Amino acid sequence: MPLETLHVPASARAGSALRPAAPDELFERWQRHADQRARDELVTRYMPLARRLARRYLGAREPFEDLLQVASLGLVKAIDRFDAERGNAFTSFAVPTILGELKRYFRDLGWAVHVPRGAQERALKVEEAQRQLTSRTGRVPTISELAGYMELSLEDVLDALEAAGAHHSMSLDTPRDDGESEGGTIVDVLGEEDKRFEYIDAGASIEQAARQLSERERRILALRFIEDRTQTQIAAIEGVSQMQVSRVLRRALATLSELVHADGASIAARR
Repeated sequence: MPLETLHVPASARAGSALRPAAPDELFERWQRHADQRARDELVTRYMPLARRLARRYLGAREPFEDLLQVASLGLVKAIDRFDAERGNAFTSFAVPTILGELKRYFRDLGWAVHVPRGAQERALKVEEAQRQLTSRTGRVPTISELAGYMELSLEDVLDALEAAGAHHSMSLDTPRDDGESEGGTIVDVLGEEDKRFEYIDAGASIEQAARQLSERERRILALRFIEDRTQTQIAAIEGVSQMQVSRVLRRALATLSELVHADGASIAARR
């Protein structure tokens, strides 16, 4: 979404300076006497700060000019809202104001599709953690490293990364590289036959074979491979030892393998 045009004085864009003056004097001229030239000079003087903060988000796939525009808007808001009479340094007020404007941009305007506010904020935090860890280690962090660094569960980090995928849309004309073929775009694969269809027959054979297992074997297989529970957890549910669970799983899988292969051989013989 295009940002509203923000007026930044030509001197700020060119990097030139107006008459040297202390920041306190400039704020007094602007806030008490509405001196527009003083306001413009403040923008010029603190534009390098806005530029540095905008550069923090260069890895977010947003054009730097857009990021700088947002940071500049935050700088102007900080100048207009700053109370010089409190005796605080302007930068201590400007930095969180500019960063807040940048974060608000990513939260409200930078998303290609609608994502709930909480998911947006967590996704942005995970992306920021990725940048920090990548800068620190020189490589992309693993999911476990992100979870430990942010003190989140693996599931929360995965949810955040999935939400971050909705941050940017992708053109259907984007070149694709699936590692198996050369050339082509994303649109080329839309509507093609899903290669996973070949697993349907195998699934049907396994389901039929599973009917010949005992109820206990089917239950333990479901706990392990459908509910993704560990052998220790299954042992606690079944009231047996982990070793017994391991033996049941090995026996049931071996039986399934024999039944499925036998069924496949029977079908091939009939053909």
